[in-house]
Amino acid sequence: MTEELIATFGYIGLFAISFLAATLFPLGSEAVVILMVARGYNSALVLTVATVGNYLGSLTNYYVGRWGADFLFARYIQINPRALQQSQAMYQRWGAQILFFSWAPVVGDALTVISGMLKLPLGVFSFWVLLGKALRYLVVVGLTMYSI
Repeated sequence: MTEELIATFGYIGLFAISFLAATLFPLGSEAVVILMVARGYNSALVLTVATVGNYLGSLTNYYVGRWGADFLFARYIQINPRALQQSQAMYQRWGAQILFFSWAPVVGDALTVISGMLKLPLGVFSFWVLLGKALRYLVVVGLTMYSI
């Protein structure tokens, strides 16, 4: 399916997967990034598209937390209560810098929702989330280029 997605949608498919992977949907975007780089897609463009898509997905989580957490969580979205508690504890201990790890499985999505619930300034949120996501994709792209 991943190969079909790449062949059919290319960078738009990468954007969509990267966006959804940063929301509360249980997806990963790394496999698509690796396959695209391995197939000769422009690595800088892959890095940029994946980072922007993933950041915008996290930004969606931020606004869910900021504007509608109680309503949405009560009715439509089920977030793992343990992941939410872990994320809150990490956020309280480390502050906004913990958003650098917003790419991490399980707790990353919850961190971005919590930052919205806490009404963290958008500039601070964006700095840490973009930094973490860009560096993560840079490592994935770099390792892929090194190994092919």
